[in-house]
Amino acid sequence: MTTPGSLFRLISLALIWGSSFLWIKLGLDALAPSQMVFARVALGAIVLCAIAAVRRSRLPRGARMWGHLVVYVFLGNVLPFTLFAIGEQTVDSGLTGVINSTMPLWAVPCTLLFGGVRRVSLNTVLGVLLGFAGVLLIFSPWQATGINLGGAAVCLVAAASYGAAVVYAGRFLANKGVEPGGLAAAQMLTATAMAALVLPFNGLQPIHFDVPGLLAVGVLGVFGTGLAFLIQHAQIAKEGPTAAAMVAYLLPVVSVLLGVLFLHEALTLREVAGVAIVLVGVGLTKRKERTPAPTAVEELEESVPSAIRQPVQ
Repeated sequence: MTTPGSLFRLISLALIWGSSFLWIKLGLDALAPSQMVFARVALGAIVLCAIAAVRRSRLPRGARMWGHLVVYVFLGNVLPFTLFAIGEQTVDSGLTGVINSTMPLWAVPCTLLFGGVRRVSLNTVLGVLLGFAGVLLIFSPWQATGINLGGAAVCLVAAASYGAAVVYAGRFLANKGVEPGGLAAAQMLTATAMAALVLPFNGLQPIHFDVPGLLAVGVLGVFGTGLAFLIQHAQIAKEGPTAAAMVAYLLPVVSVLLGVLFLHEALTLREVAGVAIVLVGVGLTKRKERTPAPTAVEELEESVPSAIRQPVQ
């Protein structure tokens, strides 16, 4: 039974993460993609480190653990954050949110390659095929769609990077005895250091002091990259990973609605149909069978620690 607290956390996460693509679009009026990535992870690190200090959560220890964390942060934060910012220079924020919802579909083939699962259910196979059929319908490369295919492809690579990151985390960062708050703080500290290394190469251009854009980046960093982690931790702890993953179904709805309402982005019937097909496909990959053996996605949900499981931006 869904409790009021669970429903509140679910809605909060949907609004925070679903609106991330709106904030990215607005933030591009002030900052270049690499500048935005650095700003958002730095703000997220400040928030999470402050909370970790108050809670006295310890950071991970050991060179091996930090090495795995570097790989995960590259795949799960720095690369997709940068690619989504680049993609949104030519792609609508609502469509970007739709593309992001394909992340669970990418996690399945990545699990087969690197995760070592025992088997893949028929539901999972059908869900992946159906989901990618929905993506193909959205892009419709066989006709002039009005979608910048290059920018959309960049966003699709970002979603795939999220999927690979989940698999990597499940193999190398799960069940290591690290407190969630400390691991989340370490994740954002690592992301800040990595993002800072990129700035000298393509992030030294002047900042445009566009007030809405700068405020959008602030919201993206404090809420979307900081506080949302804590809400997700609480949801997983109280309701379990499967219930917490339900937010993935709401993210594209929120991103599309915000894009239409505030940025006056167009939405075609074809794109709506594609969204519906993608979500049905994701739902199939998460559907449990009667047999006791877990599916690929179910194993991922149970193996990835709460501090690093994130369906979105």
